[in-house]
Amino acid sequence: MKYLLRSLLAFLLLASWSGTAAAQGGRGGGRQARLSQLENARIAYLTEKISLTQDQAQKFWPVYNEFTGKRRDINKRLRLLRINNADGLTDQQIKDNLTQGLALRQNEVSLEKEYFDKFQKVLTIRQVSKLFLAEREFTREVLRRVAGGRPGAGGTLPGAADD
Repeated sequence: MKYLLRSLLAFLLLASWSGTAAAQGGRGGGRQARLSQLENARIAYLTEKISLTQDQAQKFWPVYNEFTGKRRDINKRLRLLRINNADGLTDQQIKDNLTQGLALRQNEVSLEKEYFDKFQKVLTIRQVSKLFLAEREFTREVLRRVAGGRPGAGGTLPGAADD
Protein backbone atom coordinates (compact mmCIF):
# COMPACT_ATOMS: atom_id res chain seq x y z
CA MET A 1 0.00 0.00 0.00
CA LYS A 2 2.81 2.40 0.92
CA TYR A 3 4.62 1.64 -2.34
CA LEU A 4 1.40 2.25 -4.31
CA LEU A 5 0.90 5.66 -2.70
CA ARG A 6 4.52 6.62 -3.35
CA SER A 7 4.30 5.52 -6.96
CA LEU A 8 1.08 7.45 -7.45
CA LEU A 9 2.60 10.51 -5.83
CA ALA A 10 5.72 10.36 -7.98
CA PHE A 11 3.64 9.92 -11.14
CA LEU A 12 1.34 12.81 -10.31
CA LEU A 13 4.22 15.13 -9.53
CA LEU A 14 6.05 14.25 -12.70
CA ALA A 15 2.89 14.70 -14.73
CA SER A 16 2.14 18.06 -13.16
CA TRP A 17 5.51 19.46 -14.23
CA SER A 18 5.83 17.78 -17.61
CA GLY A 19 4.31 20.48 -19.78
CA THR A 20 0.64 19.63 -19.70
CA ALA A 21 -0.19 23.11 -20.95
CA ALA A 22 1.54 22.53 -24.28
CA ALA A 23 -0.07 19.13 -24.69
CA GLN A 24 -3.55 20.52 -24.10
CA GLY A 25 -3.07 23.47 -26.42
CA GLY A 26 -4.66 26.03 -24.11
CA ARG A 27 -3.03 28.18 -21.52
CA GLY A 28 -5.93 28.17 -19.05
CA GLY A 29 -6.81 24.49 -19.48
CA GLY A 30 -3.22 23.39 -18.97
CA ARG A 31 -2.87 25.47 -15.84
CA GLN A 32 -6.06 24.02 -14.41
CA ALA A 33 -4.92 20.48 -15.21
CA ARG A 34 -1.56 21.10 -13.51
CA LEU A 35 -3.26 22.55 -10.44
CA SER A 36 -5.56 19.55 -10.27
CA GLN A 37 -2.61 17.16 -10.55
CA LEU A 38 -0.73 19.09 -7.90
CA GLU A 39 -3.77 18.91 -5.60
CA ASN A 40 -3.98 15.14 -6.14
CA ALA A 41 -0.29 14.83 -5.34
CA ARG A 42 -0.78 16.87 -2.15
CA ILE A 43 -3.66 14.62 -1.08
CA ALA A 44 -1.59 11.49 -1.67
CA TYR A 45 1.41 12.99 0.11
CA LEU A 46 -0.52 14.14 3.19
CA THR A 47 -2.50 10.89 3.36
CA GLU A 48 0.72 8.91 3.48
CA LYS A 49 2.61 11.23 5.82
CA ILE A 50 -0.09 11.32 8.47
CA SER A 51 -1.07 7.67 7.96
CA LEU A 52 -4.78 8.27 7.49
CA THR A 53 -7.11 5.31 7.83
CA GLN A 54 -10.09 5.17 5.46
CA ASP A 55 -12.44 6.19 8.27
CA GLN A 56 -10.23 9.11 9.24
CA ALA A 57 -9.85 10.19 5.62
CA GLN A 58 -13.63 10.38 5.14
CA LYS A 59 -13.88 12.71 8.13
CA PHE A 60 -10.61 14.58 7.67
CA TRP A 61 -10.69 15.76 4.04
CA PRO A 62 -13.91 17.80 4.25
CA VAL A 63 -12.58 19.61 7.34
CA TYR A 64 -9.15 20.09 5.79
CA ASN A 65 -10.60 21.37 2.51
CA GLU A 66 -12.71 23.89 4.42
CA PHE A 67 -9.61 25.00 6.32
CA THR A 68 -7.48 25.39 3.20
CA GLY A 69 -10.24 27.30 1.43
CA LYS A 70 -10.45 29.80 4.26
CA ARG A 71 -6.67 30.05 4.50
CA ARG A 72 -6.41 30.56 0.73
CA ASP A 73 -8.95 33.40 0.98
CA ILE A 74 -6.94 35.13 3.70
CA ASN A 75 -3.73 34.77 1.69
CA LYS A 76 -5.41 36.16 -1.42
CA ARG A 77 -6.57 39.19 0.55
CA LEU A 78 -3.03 39.63 1.91
CA ARG A 79 -1.57 39.56 -1.61
CA LEU A 80 -4.02 42.26 -2.69
CA LEU A 81 -2.76 44.51 0.12
CA ARG A 82 0.91 44.21 -0.80
CA ILE A 83 2.41 47.44 -1.96
CA ASN A 84 4.91 47.24 -4.80
CA ASN A 85 5.35 50.98 -5.11
CA ALA A 86 4.44 53.02 -2.06
CA ASP A 87 5.45 56.28 -3.75
CA GLY A 88 1.92 56.80 -5.07
CA LEU A 89 0.28 56.35 -1.66
CA THR A 90 -0.11 58.66 1.29
CA ASP A 91 1.43 57.72 4.63
CA GLN A 92 -2.08 57.05 5.95
CA GLN A 93 -2.85 54.67 3.07
CA ILE A 94 0.39 52.80 3.70
CA LYS A 95 -0.39 52.60 7.43
CA ASP A 96 -3.93 51.37 6.70
CA ASN A 97 -2.62 48.64 4.38
CA LEU A 98 -0.05 47.49 6.92
CA THR A 99 -2.66 47.48 9.69
CA GLN A 100 -5.05 45.45 7.53
CA GLY A 101 -2.23 43.05 6.71
CA LEU A 102 -1.47 42.49 10.39
CA ALA A 103 -5.16 41.90 11.08
CA LEU A 104 -5.33 39.33 8.28
CA ARG A 105 -2.26 37.55 9.59
CA GLN A 106 -3.91 37.46 13.02
CA ASN A 107 -7.02 35.99 11.37
CA GLU A 108 -4.83 33.30 9.86
CA VAL A 109 -3.39 32.39 13.26
CA SER A 110 -6.92 32.30 14.74
CA LEU A 111 -8.03 30.06 11.87
CA GLU A 112 -5.15 27.67 12.52
CA LYS A 113 -6.05 27.52 16.23
CA GLU A 114 -9.70 26.84 15.37
CA TYR A 115 -8.84 24.04 12.96
CA PHE A 116 -6.18 22.63 15.27
CA ASP A 117 -9.09 21.82 17.59
CA LYS A 118 -11.22 20.47 14.72
CA PHE A 119 -8.40 18.27 13.43
CA GLN A 120 -7.97 16.73 16.90
CA LYS A 121 -11.57 15.50 16.74
CA VAL A 122 -10.67 13.42 13.67
CA LEU A 123 -6.95 12.69 14.08
CA THR A 124 -4.61 11.79 16.90
CA ILE A 125 -2.45 14.62 18.23
CA ARG A 126 0.57 12.90 16.65
CA GLN A 127 -1.16 12.95 13.25
CA VAL A 128 -2.06 16.63 13.68
CA SER A 129 1.58 17.40 14.37
CA LYS A 130 2.64 15.41 11.31
CA LEU A 131 0.04 17.24 9.21
CA PHE A 132 1.51 20.68 9.84
CA LEU A 133 5.03 19.39 9.20
CA ALA A 134 3.98 17.54 6.02
CA GLU A 135 2.26 20.66 4.65
CA ARG A 136 5.49 22.62 5.01
CA GLU A 137 7.57 19.82 3.47
CA PHE A 138 5.24 19.52 0.50
CA THR A 139 5.23 23.27 -0.11
CA ARG A 140 9.03 23.42 0.17
CA GLU A 141 9.41 20.61 -2.35
CA VAL A 142 6.98 22.18 -4.82
CA LEU A 143 8.81 25.51 -4.59
CA ARG A 144 12.17 23.79 -5.06
CA ARG A 145 10.90 22.01 -8.19
CA VAL A 146 9.32 25.13 -9.62
CA ALA A 147 12.59 26.98 -9.07
CA GLY A 148 14.35 24.28 -11.09
CA GLY A 149 16.15 22.54 -8.25
CA ARG A 150 15.81 18.83 -7.85
CA PRO A 151 15.99 16.91 -4.60
CA GLY A 152 18.58 14.20 -4.13
CA ALA A 153 18.39 10.71 -5.60
CA GLY A 154 15.27 9.74 -7.47
CA GLY A 155 13.59 13.13 -7.64
CA THR A 156 10.76 12.18 -5.26
CA LEU A 157 9.32 14.15 -2.41
CA PRO A 158 11.00 13.97 1.00
CA GLY A 159 10.47 10.57 2.56
CA ALA A 160 9.00 9.09 -0.61
CA ALA A 161 12.16 7.12 -1.41
CA ASP A 162 12.75 5.83 2.12
CA ASP A 163 12.34 2.08 2.65
